[in-house]
Amino acid sequence: MRRFLPGRRHSGVRAPGTQAPAPQGAHPQPPDTQAPGTSAPPPPPHPTPRADALHRALHHTLRYIRSAPGTYLWLAALFVTTVAMHHMSPEFETEFLRQRSTNIHELSTNPLRVLIASAFWIDGGSWLPYAVLYTVFHAQAERWLGTLRWLIIAFGTHVTATFISEGALLWAIRHGYAPQSAVNTLDVGVSYALAGVVAVLTYRIAPPYRHLYLLGVLVIYGAPLLSGRTFTDVGHFTSVLIGLACYPLTRGQGGAPWNPADTLRAAARRLSRPRRAAR
Repeated sequence: MRRFLPGRRHSGVRAPGTQAPAPQGAHPQPPDTQAPGTSAPPPPPHPTPRADALHRALHHTLRYIRSAPGTYLWLAALFVTTVAMHHMSPEFETEFLRQRSTNIHELSTNPLRVLIASAFWIDGGSWLPYAVLYTVFHAQAERWLGTLRWLIIAFGTHVTATFISEGALLWAIRHGYAPQSAVNTLDVGVSYALAGVVAVLTYRIAPPYRHLYLLGVLVIYGAPLLSGRTFTDVGHFTSVLIGLACYPLTRGQGGAPWNPADTLRAAARRLSRPRRAAR
């Protein structure tokens, strides 16, 4: 009978109840610590379709905002000033805005200050419509032209249209068509810059839809000029003409013009895919 001495290595035979040694170079397996009768923890739940759609929508929204930083920084500033204005008394608000107004008196004393300050205040109303308009027009123009060219067009239109409209008002005052008190009229807002950007987007659209868009712009901004003939109507229509004159800044920008028909066809194909899959 063979005897097994302690501490001595014997091949091919192991004591009862012991496990075979792991091969050389193999990683040892951890012991199973799961208690008898218990199950493994369930895997983390998958996001629901609604949560997944919400995540995608948020991702696309943030990406869109980052693609037009100037537009949304300006819009954020307008939100802050609009909230501040809603906490002012009516008397204080009127005087406060008049000091930041591009009227004849302020333009003759502090032109640079009021030209900049007036672009960050809204004369009454709600901020939300401006958020929609800035997203539809300003953001599209900035994404197409780049921040610098967009800013040149927007601010250049704001400044030029302001001087032309206030010059028309000064002519009306001197010839008796407007009262002398009009030199202190309230004139703040961002509508001149918006009108110029709306007009320059004409060149972003492919023919023949470009001509239909231009016709709509001329009707929207030209009709008040024919009926009301206020100095702001002059400023808005002047802004449109300035925006159209900025065509040289649009050359070679943004690739091929946008074709609305192609966009509608692509949207129709996306909407038809779930229906086909459900059949």
